[in-house]
Amino acid sequence: MSLITYLTRIQFDAGAVKTIADELRLLSVKRPLIVTDKGLVAAGLVEHVINAGGLPGEPPVYDGTPENPTEAASLEARDLFRAASCDSIVALGGGSPLDLAKAVALLVTHPEPLAQYAVILGGLDKITARKPPVIAVPTTAGTGSEVGRAALITLNDGRKLGFISPHMIPNVAICDPELTLGLPPLLTAATGMDAVTHCIETYLSPRYNPPADAIALDGLSRAARFIRKATHNGKDIEARTEMMMAALQGGMTFQKGLGAVHAMSHALGGLSSPRLHHGTLNAVILPAVLRFNAPSNDAKYRALKAAMGLLDGADLSAEIVKLNSDLGLPKSLSAMGLTPSHTAAKLADTVNDHSSATNPRPASAQDYERLFAEAMA
Repeated sequence: MSLITYLTRIQFDAGAVKTIADELRLLSVKRPLIVTDKGLVAAGLVEHVINAGGLPGEPPVYDGTPENPTEAASLEARDLFRAASCDSIVALGGGSPLDLAKAVALLVTHPEPLAQYAVILGGLDKITARKPPVIAVPTTAGTGSEVGRAALITLNDGRKLGFISPHMIPNVAICDPELTLGLPPLLTAATGMDAVTHCIETYLSPRYNPPADAIALDGLSRAARFIRKATHNGKDIEARTEMMMAALQGGMTFQKGLGAVHAMSHALGGLSSPRLHHGTLNAVILPAVLRFNAPSNDAKYRALKAAMGLLDGADLSAEIVKLNSDLGLPKSLSAMGLTPSHTAAKLADTVNDHSSATNPRPASAQDYERLFAEAMA
């Protein structure tokens, strides 16, 4: 068992779920609310984690997490937390339950409205450490939310905003690659490309943070070597382990900020219809943004290509297009059911998204119009 302390406490190993009860005791809590989704309940993963983790009693379960977490679901889970006299949260799932759990913990002790805590609305300093502990247990290898300082929540008015603070980082991350063995190929690919995008965008961010850069490059190297194996042979525990580490490393570098890919995918993720998977959006949008950012990033692009095992003369954008194709992911936003009217409706949200500020090349509204058009084709 490898115990890692970087930003937060991390238990990383096959079978790591067995440490949950011990981690609850270390946090001096005993009545957690399980935050998850209906799919994981039906798959038996929630029952498995409760039993294997040695969770005390019969913990209450909130399984109403939508595909993209919402303000309404956050308040609903917050009310269950209070009604059941809970003192902590165990978040189980992909990025949506993990992000929802962070919002629930915030709302337990911080007054409404939720919007006041969004980073672009000046909410960072309003988020304090006065929150119930959160243990994050990812069941996908992609979002890095288990060590991330942000929760992405769609508000009741349709805006998808980031709630960002060091106090939002879960107290403990339990990273057990065995929990991802049953992940279907398309979801494995989509969440894996989320990790790839995190590593690339955080590395390209202009903020100065060499340790984070090193972690991002190592995470990208692992993902490039194992994402195809994990997708095409989901029972390969080595590939699953390496992808979970790549996802974790992508999350460890979030403090550098992301970029235009995430500004665009955050905005589109706020659409009520069609409902879109975040990792798939990132995969489809990434090639266009790489072409846009290329002119001023020669040295960093060489490092990215080296990490991916590519020749120095390779076209990084074209290689991502090929990787998406190999993984069976959509080729364009239009293939995901989007039209120009969808992207036009979300243009202002894209420009104002917090991730846009750390894109290595400043992007205007006109730039984002062109990027959406390229990703649509």
